[in-house]
Amino acid sequence: MDFIVAKEVYEKLNTVCFGVVVAKGLNNQGANYEVEQLLSESVDFIKSKFQTGKIKEAIELSPYREAFARLGINPNKYMSSIEAMGSRIIKSGSFPKINPLVDLGNAISLKYLVPLGAHDLDAANGDIQLRMSKTGDTFVPFGSEETELLTPGECIYSAGEVVKTRRWIWRQSEHGKVTDKTRNVFFPIDGFQDQNYKSIIAARDELAEQLHRIFSCEVKVGIVDRDNQSFKLN
Repeated sequence: MDFIVAKEVYEKLNTVCFGVVVAKGLNNQGANYEVEQLLSESVDFIKSKFQTGKIKEAIELSPYREAFARLGINPNKYMSSIEAMGSRIIKSGSFPKINPLVDLGNAISLKYLVPLGAHDLDAANGDIQLRMSKTGDTFVPFGSEETELLTPGECIYSAGEVVKTRRWIWRQSEHGKVTDKTRNVFFPIDGFQDQNYKSIIAARDELAEQLHRIFSCEVKVGIVDRDNQSFKLN
Protein backbone atom coordinates (compact mmCIF):
# COMPACT_ATOMS: atom_id res chain seq x y z
CA MET A 1 0.00 0.00 0.00
CA ASP A 2 1.36 3.42 -1.00
CA PHE A 3 0.57 7.06 -0.43
CA ILE A 4 0.52 8.67 -3.87
CA VAL A 5 0.10 12.31 -4.88
CA ALA A 6 -1.22 12.69 -8.42
CA LYS A 7 0.62 14.86 -10.93
CA GLU A 8 -2.55 16.88 -11.45
CA VAL A 9 -2.28 18.12 -7.86
CA TYR A 10 1.20 19.53 -8.52
CA GLU A 11 -0.12 21.28 -11.60
CA LYS A 12 -2.31 23.37 -9.28
CA LEU A 13 -0.05 23.44 -6.20
CA ASN A 14 3.47 23.47 -7.55
CA THR A 15 5.37 23.46 -4.24
CA VAL A 16 3.01 21.37 -2.10
CA CYS A 17 4.73 18.74 0.04
CA PHE A 18 3.77 16.21 2.68
CA GLY A 19 5.48 15.06 5.82
CA VAL A 20 4.58 11.40 6.31
CA VAL A 21 4.44 9.39 9.54
CA VAL A 22 3.35 5.75 9.71
CA ALA A 23 2.84 4.12 13.11
CA LYS A 24 2.16 0.40 13.57
CA GLY A 25 1.30 -1.85 16.47
CA LEU A 26 -0.43 0.81 18.58
CA ASN A 27 -2.65 0.48 21.60
CA ASN A 28 -5.08 3.41 21.45
CA GLN A 29 -7.35 2.36 24.30
CA GLY A 30 -7.93 4.28 27.51
CA ALA A 31 -6.87 7.77 28.56
CA ASN A 32 -3.30 9.02 28.29
CA TYR A 33 -2.21 11.78 30.65
CA GLU A 34 0.90 12.73 28.65
CA VAL A 35 -1.12 13.25 25.49
CA GLU A 36 -3.75 15.22 27.39
CA GLN A 37 -1.01 17.52 28.69
CA LEU A 38 0.44 18.05 25.20
CA LEU A 39 -2.99 18.94 23.83
CA SER A 40 -3.66 21.31 26.72
CA GLU A 41 -0.34 23.09 26.09
CA SER A 42 -1.14 23.50 22.41
CA VAL A 43 -4.61 24.85 23.17
CA ASP A 44 -3.07 27.40 25.56
CA PHE A 45 -0.56 28.36 22.85
CA ILE A 46 -3.37 29.10 20.37
CA LYS A 47 -5.32 31.14 22.92
CA SER A 48 -2.23 33.19 23.74
CA LYS A 49 -1.05 33.67 20.15
CA PHE A 50 -4.40 34.84 18.80
CA GLN A 51 -5.89 36.71 21.75
CA THR A 52 -5.62 40.03 19.88
CA GLY A 53 -6.11 38.96 16.27
CA LYS A 54 -8.07 36.82 13.82
CA ILE A 55 -6.59 33.45 13.05
CA LYS A 56 -7.48 33.69 9.35
CA GLU A 57 -5.07 36.64 9.12
CA ALA A 58 -2.16 34.63 10.56
CA ILE A 59 0.85 34.46 8.27
CA GLU A 60 1.15 30.73 9.00
CA LEU A 61 -2.27 30.09 7.46
CA SER A 62 -1.99 32.28 4.38
CA PRO A 63 -0.40 29.51 2.25
CA TYR A 64 -3.45 27.29 2.82
CA ARG A 65 -5.97 30.02 2.12
CA GLU A 66 -4.13 30.90 -1.10
CA ALA A 67 -3.96 27.23 -2.09
CA PHE A 68 -7.69 26.79 -1.47
CA ALA A 69 -8.34 29.69 -3.83
CA ARG A 70 -6.15 28.08 -6.51
CA LEU A 71 -8.10 24.86 -6.09
CA GLY A 72 -11.40 26.71 -6.57
CA ILE A 73 -12.33 26.40 -2.88
CA ASN A 74 -13.63 29.50 -1.06
CA PRO A 75 -11.39 29.67 2.09
CA ASN A 76 -13.95 31.79 3.91
CA LYS A 77 -16.66 29.17 3.44
CA TYR A 78 -14.47 26.06 3.74
CA MET A 79 -11.69 26.50 6.27
CA SER A 80 -8.64 24.25 6.30
CA SER A 81 -8.54 21.84 9.23
CA ILE A 82 -5.94 23.84 11.13
CA GLU A 83 -7.84 27.12 10.70
CA ALA A 84 -11.06 25.45 11.82
CA MET A 85 -9.38 24.00 14.90
CA GLY A 86 -7.82 27.32 15.86
CA SER A 87 -11.07 29.19 15.30
CA ARG A 88 -12.90 26.73 17.54
CA ILE A 89 -10.39 27.27 20.35
CA ILE A 90 -10.54 31.06 20.05
CA LYS A 91 -14.33 31.00 20.09
CA SER A 92 -14.88 28.48 22.91
CA GLY A 93 -11.61 28.62 24.85
CA SER A 94 -11.27 24.84 24.78
CA PHE A 95 -10.90 21.85 22.46
CA PRO A 96 -12.45 18.36 22.79
CA LYS A 97 -10.50 15.22 23.60
CA ILE A 98 -11.30 12.30 21.30
CA ASN A 99 -8.78 9.51 21.83
CA PRO A 100 -5.00 9.49 22.47
CA LEU A 101 -3.90 9.14 18.84
CA VAL A 102 -6.21 11.83 17.52
CA ASP A 103 -5.43 14.08 20.47
CA LEU A 104 -1.68 13.73 19.87
CA GLY A 105 -2.11 14.58 16.20
CA ASN A 106 -4.20 17.62 17.10
CA ALA A 107 -1.63 18.75 19.67
CA ILE A 108 1.18 18.66 17.09
CA SER A 109 -1.01 20.28 14.42
CA LEU A 110 -1.85 23.19 16.71
CA LYS A 111 1.71 23.59 18.00
CA TYR A 112 3.16 24.00 14.51
CA LEU A 113 0.05 25.47 12.84
CA VAL A 114 0.01 22.85 10.07
CA PRO A 115 -2.80 20.55 8.90
CA LEU A 116 -2.25 17.00 10.11
CA GLY A 117 -4.52 14.11 9.18
CA ALA A 118 -4.90 10.63 10.69
CA HIS A 119 -6.13 7.59 8.74
CA ASP A 120 -6.63 4.03 9.97
CA LEU A 121 -4.54 1.97 7.54
CA ASP A 122 -6.52 -1.21 8.14
CA ALA A 123 -9.67 0.51 6.86
CA ALA A 124 -8.07 1.53 3.54
CA ASN A 125 -8.80 -0.57 0.46
CA GLY A 126 -5.78 -0.03 -1.76
CA ASP A 127 -3.44 2.93 -2.08
CA ILE A 128 -4.22 6.21 -0.35
CA GLN A 129 -4.08 9.01 -2.89
CA LEU A 130 -4.31 12.77 -3.05
CA ARG A 131 -5.94 13.44 -6.41
CA MET A 132 -8.77 15.20 -8.17
CA SER A 133 -12.19 13.58 -7.83
CA LYS A 134 -13.91 11.71 -10.63
CA THR A 135 -17.42 10.42 -11.31
CA GLY A 136 -18.29 7.62 -8.90
CA ASP A 137 -16.35 8.91 -5.90
CA THR A 138 -18.37 8.75 -2.67
CA PHE A 139 -18.01 10.48 0.68
CA VAL A 140 -19.63 9.89 4.08
CA PRO A 141 -19.09 12.99 6.28
CA PHE A 142 -17.62 12.49 9.74
CA GLY A 143 -20.43 11.77 12.18
CA SER A 144 -22.96 11.03 9.42
CA GLU A 145 -24.39 7.99 7.66
CA GLU A 146 -25.41 9.76 4.44
CA THR A 147 -23.34 9.19 1.32
CA GLU A 148 -22.44 12.15 -0.89
CA LEU A 149 -21.58 11.81 -4.58
CA LEU A 150 -18.81 14.10 -5.76
CA THR A 151 -18.58 15.96 -9.02
CA PRO A 152 -15.28 15.64 -10.91
CA GLY A 153 -12.39 18.00 -10.23
CA GLU A 154 -12.35 18.36 -6.44
CA CYS A 155 -9.06 17.83 -4.60
CA ILE A 156 -9.48 14.82 -2.29
CA TYR A 157 -7.73 12.19 -0.23
CA SER A 158 -9.08 8.80 -1.28
CA ALA A 159 -8.68 5.03 -1.06
CA GLY A 160 -10.11 3.67 -4.29
CA GLU A 161 -13.46 5.38 -4.87
CA VAL A 162 -13.94 6.03 -1.15
CA VAL A 163 -13.16 9.66 -0.35
CA LYS A 164 -11.27 10.13 2.92
CA THR A 165 -11.26 13.93 2.97
CA ARG A 166 -13.15 16.45 0.85
CA ARG A 167 -11.82 19.77 -0.44
CA TRP A 168 -8.26 18.66 0.30
CA ILE A 169 -7.88 19.35 4.05
CA TRP A 170 -11.38 20.56 4.85
CA ARG A 171 -13.45 17.65 6.18
CA GLN A 172 -12.63 14.02 6.97
CA SER A 173 -14.81 11.02 6.19
CA GLU A 174 -16.43 8.59 8.59
CA HIS A 175 -14.52 5.86 6.72
CA GLY A 176 -11.04 5.28 8.09
CA LYS A 177 -11.39 7.48 11.16
CA VAL A 178 -9.08 6.66 14.06
CA THR A 179 -10.84 4.93 16.97
CA ASP A 180 -9.79 3.11 20.15
CA LYS A 181 -9.53 -0.05 18.04
CA THR A 182 -7.04 1.47 15.59
CA ARG A 183 -3.65 -0.26 15.50
CA ASN A 184 -1.96 1.12 12.38
CA VAL A 185 -2.10 4.77 11.31
CA PHE A 186 -0.99 7.01 8.46
CA PHE A 187 -0.46 10.67 9.33
CA PRO A 188 -0.01 13.13 6.42
CA ILE A 189 1.17 16.66 7.23
CA ASP A 190 0.39 19.08 4.40
CA GLY A 191 2.54 22.07 3.56
CA PHE A 192 4.71 23.86 1.02
CA GLN A 193 8.41 23.58 0.22
CA ASP A 194 8.83 27.32 -0.28
CA GLN A 195 6.74 28.56 2.66
CA ASN A 196 6.61 26.32 5.72
CA TYR A 197 8.83 23.32 4.98
CA LYS A 198 10.72 23.62 8.28
CA SER A 199 7.44 23.51 10.22
CA ILE A 200 6.31 20.42 8.29
CA ILE A 201 9.55 18.58 9.06
CA ALA A 202 9.55 19.68 12.71
CA ALA A 203 5.93 18.54 13.15
CA ARG A 204 6.69 15.23 11.42
CA ASP A 205 9.72 14.52 13.57
CA GLU A 206 8.07 15.47 16.86
CA LEU A 207 5.01 13.38 16.05
CA ALA A 208 7.21 10.38 15.25
CA GLU A 209 9.21 10.85 18.45
CA GLN A 210 6.12 11.15 20.65
CA LEU A 211 4.44 8.14 19.02
CA HIS A 212 7.49 5.98 19.64
CA ARG A 213 7.98 7.23 23.20
CA ILE A 214 4.37 7.25 24.39
CA PHE A 215 2.93 4.30 22.46
CA SER A 216 6.09 2.15 22.12
CA CYS A 217 5.18 1.42 18.50
CA GLU A 218 7.01 0.97 15.21
CA VAL A 219 7.35 4.32 13.41
CA LYS A 220 8.70 5.38 10.04
CA VAL A 221 8.79 8.80 8.41
CA GLY A 222 9.20 10.26 4.95
CA ILE A 223 8.52 13.19 2.67
CA VAL A 224 6.42 13.31 -0.50
CA ASP A 225 6.88 16.15 -2.97
CA ARG A 226 7.07 16.90 -6.68
CA ASP A 227 10.31 14.94 -7.03
CA ASN A 228 9.20 11.98 -4.92
CA GLN A 229 5.47 11.54 -5.43
CA SER A 230 4.83 8.37 -3.40
CA PHE A 231 5.70 6.67 -0.12
CA LYS A 232 5.26 3.01 0.87
CA LEU A 233 2.93 2.73 3.85
CA ASN A 234 3.34 -0.97 4.62
